[in-house]
Amino acid sequence: MIKAVVFDLDNTLVDFYRMKEEAVKYAVEAMVDAGLKIDKDRAYKKIFEIYEREGIEDQKVFDKFLAEICGSIDYKIHAAGIVAYRKAKNTALILFPHVHYTLIELLKRGLKLGVVTDAPRIQAWTRLAQVGLHNFFDAVITFDDTGETKPSPKPFILALEKLKVKPEESIMVGDWPERDISGGAKIGMKTVFAKYGNVFGTKDSGADFEIDDISEILDIIEHFNKNDQHRN
Repeated sequence: MIKAVVFDLDNTLVDFYRMKEEAVKYAVEAMVDAGLKIDKDRAYKKIFEIYEREGIEDQKVFDKFLAEICGSIDYKIHAAGIVAYRKAKNTALILFPHVHYTLIELLKRGLKLGVVTDAPRIQAWTRLAQVGLHNFFDAVITFDDTGETKPSPKPFILALEKLKVKPEESIMVGDWPERDISGGAKIGMKTVFAKYGNVFGTKDSGADFEIDDISEILDIIEHFNKNDQHRN
């Protein structure tokens, strides 16, 4: 019997990568307008190279970008980039289709809901609040709660402890096979790959199920729970 669903946050519930792309574009345009002498496409690519190297949650990306490009930080340019980035981020972060509907349906059916994310605590809660999801979850486990990132078993185990369910009674839903799917599977959770959030071109997720829309979770849970009822 499935009693709980645990979700990754970025690129599973919220379209995080789209937000990053839009926000960085606005930041680059603002920095160029403020006097940065660089081709916009080159600047955009350089910033994402730094994200790839340092991690997508890096809070000092513009400092590193300007230091590497210019040799020092011009704070007029730096401030322009930060302000533009924050303004764009506040409007560009959106839910994937049917997330709100699906979460409500899961709650109606008596399931417990959780989030396991590698994002720092304040960033994770800010995103959830920004899209109106901060009251939906019984457990939200961030990097700060265990000090370890997925696929370490610790974040998954902590989430299930807070939800008071066993691994075999839960489903892990995520867009990153090496972290979300592998981590959940290692402790015995059922796994679902969110193909709609895949930005890595993954061909083989290794998940128990793959979905093109988050609402497909409802049919998967119904399938498991009906089979369990028949056995009983």
